[in-house]
Amino acid sequence: MLSRSLKPAVTRLITPVASFALRIGITPNAVTWIGAIGVITSALFFYPRGDFFVGTAVIAVFALSDLFDGAMARISKNGASVWGSFLDSTIDRLTDSAILLGISIYLINQSDHLSFVVIVALVTGLLVPYIRAKAESFSVACSGGIAERTERLIMAMSAIALDGLGIPYVLAIGMWLLAALGAITVVQRMLIVRKAFLK
Repeated sequence: MLSRSLKPAVTRLITPVASFALRIGITPNAVTWIGAIGVITSALFFYPRGDFFVGTAVIAVFALSDLFDGAMARISKNGASVWGSFLDSTIDRLTDSAILLGISIYLINQSDHLSFVVIVALVTGLLVPYIRAKAESFSVACSGGIAERTERLIMAMSAIALDGLGIPYVLAIGMWLLAALGAITVVQRMLIVRKAFLK
C-alpha cells in the first residue's frame, strides 16, 4: 500500500543516480550484492550488541541499494533479467531475516521473552512472500494484504531505532504489531488463494 504511493516519487528522485551508475559500469546485480552484504553484516554485528540506533542508520544506507538496483534494471539496455529479479527477491528474504535475527539474538541474550514475538514476526515475514510465489506458480495473483514488505520493514526499523534512542516500550509495541500484521497478511493471502480455487 505505502510502497505503491511512494514509488513514483522515489523513482523520479533516484533515476539520475541509477543512470550514472550504469554509465560507469556498475551492474544492478552488483548493487544488490553490496547492499545485501552490508545489511546482513550490519544487522548481525550491531543488533546483538544492543547498538540499535547506529545499526539501523547503517542498515538504512545499505538498504537504499534495494531501490537503486531495481531502477538500474528498468533503465538498462538489457532490462530487468529473470535472474536479477530472482536474486533480488531472494536477497530481500535474507536481509529482512537478518534484521529480525539480530534483534532476537540480543533479546535471547537478555532472557527477554519478546524474542518469541520477534521469531513469530520473522516466520510470518517469510510466509507472506512464499504464499505469493506459490500462488503465482498456480497462476493465481496474490499480492496485497494489510502489511506488505515495505510497511513491515519500515515498522521494524523504526521501532528498533526509536528503542535505540531510549524511548520505552516502543520495541515491544513495534514487534507485537509486526507479528500481528504479518499473521493477518498471511491469512489474507491464504484467503485470496482459497477464493481463487473455489470459483
